[in-house]
Amino acid sequence: MIYFDNAATGGQKPDSVLSAVSSAVKLCANPGRSGHKLSLSCANLVQSCRRELCAFFDGYSSERVIFTKNCTEALNIALFGALKAGDHVITTPMEHNSVLRPLQYLQKTGVISYDICTLSQANVRASDIQKLLRPNTKLVAITGASNVTGAIPPIAEIRHLLPDHILLLIDGAQSAGHVPLPMRDLGVDMLTLAGHKGMLGIQGSGALLFSERVELSPLLHGGTGSMSVSLEMPDFYPDALEAGTLAFPAVVSLLEGVRHLSLYFEQVCKKNYALTEYLLNGLKNLPVYDVYSNPNACGIVAFAHKNMQSEYLASVLSSSYDIAVRGGLHCAPLMHEALGTQNGLVRVSFSHFNSTGEIDELLSALKDLENKQEEY
Repeated sequence: MIYFDNAATGGQKPDSVLSAVSSAVKLCANPGRSGHKLSLSCANLVQSCRRELCAFFDGYSSERVIFTKNCTEALNIALFGALKAGDHVITTPMEHNSVLRPLQYLQKTGVISYDICTLSQANVRASDIQKLLRPNTKLVAITGASNVTGAIPPIAEIRHLLPDHILLLIDGAQSAGHVPLPMRDLGVDMLTLAGHKGMLGIQGSGALLFSERVELSPLLHGGTGSMSVSLEMPDFYPDALEAGTLAFPAVVSLLEGVRHLSLYFEQVCKKNYALTEYLLNGLKNLPVYDVYSNPNACGIVAFAHKNMQSEYLASVLSSSYDIAVRGGLHCAPLMHEALGTQNGLVRVSFSHFNSTGEIDELLSALKDLENKQEEY
């Protein structure tokens, strides 16, 4: 099958990632829970991953790199851990439900209030976020890239217009591994990662990186391998936020993923950008498709057939052409509302392992379906 659903999860991994995961599954110990050589060796690899993620994203310290099972968990730790009663948050229509649902819950339960800025030309403007500032604004939460269209918000401009005391959270699920996200240079206080997408790791991997300006309350409570005599969670990082056994195979996959990106990051970004540009140029010759993306390094192209539901088109591409794409709302309802695409969009999402030859096969299939009506 031609796999064009990398924004949901990366379909192909570097050989180094596969080898590391295989070795970890065959024989591993519980890192940080025992004193024997195998446990210590695993713990050293975990610490190496913290250090290399911190270096890759220009983070603040390896102790403030927290491993999670996905980006959703990282966002929940960030939002529930940083926000307190009376705080105000600003976010955008571009956000995934992993940001919107926690904020909605916190507002519904009377903890916080939040506002959503307007969308302008399928993106957000720093000035529109600035207009929503209040005296009690604690946090601005922004996606690093839209998981619907691949549009990238102007993070540096937004940070520049924010007062110094306001925290900036970036949801890096779709942007990490695709575009540079230097935390200190951009003034980002919290960055969340989905390890299984652009970071080239496996499912079950994720991370949260945060600055010294942020103090987070634990979301989970349990064993840490440290301070075991106490019935309370440790008061130091990363232990304070990592209750329970880490998914060691997922962590080593993320380690090898970030090592691969450190070597080939520029080539990866250029390849993904070129693939989106290639598909978009091809779609210009198929006027039945309305396109909602511009060329982007996140590898995302969204479009709609004028006479066919997105889920149906995605199903036909899978069943009749052996091509995997995604149709629907992509867990980003406000983005679709702002775009006027409440019936959903077809999303094609590339990795640098894809080729223009595969795109030619997709374009051929889309041409076949150009005049097809949806069958009910």
